[in-house]
Amino acid sequence: MHAKYALALILALQVSVSLCEIPDPPQELVDKYNEYKGTFYKRLLNLLSQAQTASGPMVEQASQDGRGQAVREYAETLQAKPEFQAFVKVATALGEEASPLVDKARLKLLGAYQAYLRPYVGEWLADTITEAKVYLDKVMPAE
Repeated sequence: MHAKYALALILALQVSVSLCEIPDPPQELVDKYNEYKGTFYKRLLNLLSQAQTASGPMVEQASQDGRGQAVREYAETLQAKPEFQAFVKVATALGEEASPLVDKARLKLLGAYQAYLRPYVGEWLADTITEAKVYLDKVMPAE
């Protein structure tokens, strides 16, 4: 009797695992995603450099103030502490270890999008991104 239950459990698990298999996304979708991601990072870097340029005089003026000097000294002492350096090393190692897992999860999500969502919302999403690019080029250009 227990063998029948075990066989039924094994078959049920095989069915549930086969339903969870997500196909790999096509290369054109991965390339499109990487292009969008690269453009987004360029926009962010450009925005940060503009903010840094604009805030440069204010930061320089604040660093000459007594409180600004105290903040600078505290940051320097914090960076010199071994506990902070150990924390930075651990965080860097975690980031390096998590990178392949994030890439694998990203590919699985793109595969799920391709299989289940793209037939329904693909055109609308592409049109929305194209329309948003026009406004983003005015507000936050990539170059």
